Amino acid sequence: MNFGLDRLLSDSTLRAELKGRRVALLAHPASVTKDLTHAVDALAACPEITLAAAFGPQHGMKGDLQDNMMESPDYTDPVHGIPVFSLYGEVRRPRGQWMGTFDVLLVDLQDLGCRIYTFVTTLLYVLEAAAEHGKTVWVLDRPNPAGRPVEGLTLRPGWESFVGAGPMPMRHGLTMGELGLWFIDRLKLDVDYRVIPMEGWRPGEGPGFGWPLLDRAWINPSPNAPNLSMARAYAGTVMLEGTTLSEGRGTTRPLELFGAPDIDARAVIAEMQALAPEWLTGCVLRDCWFEPTFHKHVGRLCSGVQIHVEGPHYDHAAFRPWRVQALAFKAIRRLYPDYDLWRDFPYEYAFGKLAIDVINGSPLLREWVDDPAATPADLDAVTQPDEQAWEEARRPFLIY
Repeated sequence: MNFGLDRLLSDSTLRAELKGRRVALLAHPASVTKDLTHAVDALAACPEITLAAAFGPQHGMKGDLQDNMMESPDYTDPVHGIPVFSLYGEVRRPRGQWMGTFDVLLVDLQDLGCRIYTFVTTLLYVLEAAAEHGKTVWVLDRPNPAGRPVEGLTLRPGWESFVGAGPMPMRHGLTMGELGLWFIDRLKLDVDYRVIPMEGWRPGEGPGFGWPLLDRAWINPSPNAPNLSMARAYAGTVMLEGTTLSEGRGTTRPLELFGAPDIDARAVIAEMQALAPEWLTGCVLRDCWFEPTFHKHVGRLCSGVQIHVEGPHYDHAAFRPWRVQALAFKAIRRLYPDYDLWRDFPYEYAFGKLAIDVINGSPLLREWVDDPAATPADLDAVTQPDEQAWEEARRPFLIY
């Protein structure tokens, strides 16, 4: 199969449309060709393309910054001599003077298929800037490694943030190219926009169900996105960033597991299975031990749960990561009613709101966890209409 970048590089007709125009690239470490050449090098080698600038999203063009809320500086590319502007530094939106350095922006970002992944919001911001400054945007499309399933509460009005670009559920099931179409339609943006689609993407087929396991190497789009298992679990495990539980940062399996020194993982799993066994289909939960080398609970032995979503343990259609993680929170609250679960800090610079609420785009998930009388059926009753509405809302923008 071919990603959008591969198609552009192999199609002289497409490249001819860029001749005589100043081209900028928005990319990160996973922006590579089939033979693992980075997009900036591959594009710079094309005689028809005048590469004038580049942009880096959260974690930087080089992907060198580990944690969230660590800002990247602007710099000059040492090989190609072009300016590289940071969209996760002093600003999140492109400055007006940066927009004057190019005519066409190529967006080549590997996404994880989750609303909270900040590349989604960065796409929205560059589309809005392109509309304001009369620039062209091409998305060189890439797979959604989580595939097409939809899950989670829709972000409520007033809860927009850098991890919540609009009213979509946590697991949106779109590619970046398709998300661009949805943003433009929803906000009625007047922008010259084009998707260079993939060839041969079949998100309904195994073993990858979204990621072409047998065709392409996995490259971390961000430092703690090391493999496909993480991408599959992320729409649930990302909620751990709003809690005192470790999400496995500082281990070799970040965002596939969770735990803390003061919980009993076996008891948590048993409580989850008793509460809503139907929410646990498609994966296997295994109790484990880990000691983070940095971040939460650094240097302390944690009793943990790993979510296995590979090989015979994985059923793509059945797995619901958001509910799995929500159920874990509920189980911990039932086992330890006074557990200090929710972190109180300005997550992604959203001040005055609990991080877990910013992540979910409303307080609804937290309120369900903390309500002793609330059942799994109650959360389904609120969430399922959101999921069904999104299935319909996204339909006109599906390319594949």
